[in-house]
Amino acid sequence: MIGSSRSIWREGKVVHVIDQTRLPHHTQVKQLTTLAEVAQAIQDMVVRGAPLIGVTAAYGVALALQAAADDASLATAVQTLIATRPTAVNLRWAVEHVAAQLATVAPAARAEHALLLADELAQADVHTNEAIGEHGAALLQQRWQALGYPARLNVLTHCNAGRLGCVDWGTALAAIYKAHAAGVPVHVWMDETRPRNQGASLTTWELAGRGVPATLIVDNAGGLLMQQGQVDVCIVGADRISARGDVCNKIGTYLKALAAQAHAIPFYVAAPLSTLDWGIVDGVHEIEIEQRSPREVTHISGRNEAGEVVTVQLAPDGTAALNPAFDVTPAVLVTAIVTERGVVPASHAGLASLREPALA
Repeated sequence: MIGSSRSIWREGKVVHVIDQTRLPHHTQVKQLTTLAEVAQAIQDMVVRGAPLIGVTAAYGVALALQAAADDASLATAVQTLIATRPTAVNLRWAVEHVAAQLATVAPAARAEHALLLADELAQADVHTNEAIGEHGAALLQQRWQALGYPARLNVLTHCNAGRLGCVDWGTALAAIYKAHAAGVPVHVWMDETRPRNQGASLTTWELAGRGVPATLIVDNAGGLLMQQGQVDVCIVGADRISARGDVCNKIGTYLKALAAQAHAIPFYVAAPLSTLDWGIVDGVHEIEIEQRSPREVTHISGRNEAGEVVTVQLAPDGTAALNPAFDVTPAVLVTAIVTERGVVPASHAGLASLREPALA
């Protein structure tokens, strides 16, 4: 399985994940065998991306029940995992889904059943994201056609919404992979995505592996490129979407959406329906924004000339730093939302059209 494109897989009662804190310079697999190890991996962003942390958390519940499968242990596992990352709704959705299924299972059978439920969520995520990719690729194909089939279609993305943020395929990058495979001459502008540099470290690594032409830019170059006519379409992922279509994603997404609107550039958001939070309407004011360590702002890691990965300090000692991990892009700035069930307007009516009666 190590040679596959999956970011998480299970062998027996051991869960394997790609350690994303080591990329792009080292590809290292980390083994998770306990609830504590899973919670730490999510907290430290060994795994990241809304769909992937949801599936990882589901495995966390399953691993917790290997030690004790009574109601109290199940409740503790759910609470522990939900507390690791407060913004991405997929995590809560996944653990609550597993917990609800296990509530009707006898404690003696829960441990094995929980592993199978987590496997099902992992496999469903693969199918979901491939479907997102197909719908998103159709949009990119349409944009290429509308522009008169230029020699290349310049796509701007932000952060990493690829297979590293999911079990496989990804969301925004799945659309790019599918379009590239279909013959659309895609070229991707990848901004570095400070402070953790997921664009520079992860998206670059992914696209190079797929042979997709791409160029790394600094975060603040996107607006200039749009102004110069060098961006044809934007597509990003999401960590939470409100019922009316407000999109919470990696910090810096809002500024890209503002610039795209100013230059009449389509701004698409690709995400599974599990990223929709039907309980929140006003995403701008109701979504909790995770505040991470100031050290992520004041320090940076990279490989030196000796080939060693080192961390260096950017700011003077004692510098105060604010590190909100996400921002919220109002629905009015989003051209459309791409889901596994199709493309809809970023509006309450648009999203509600995809909602299953059972979820209403």
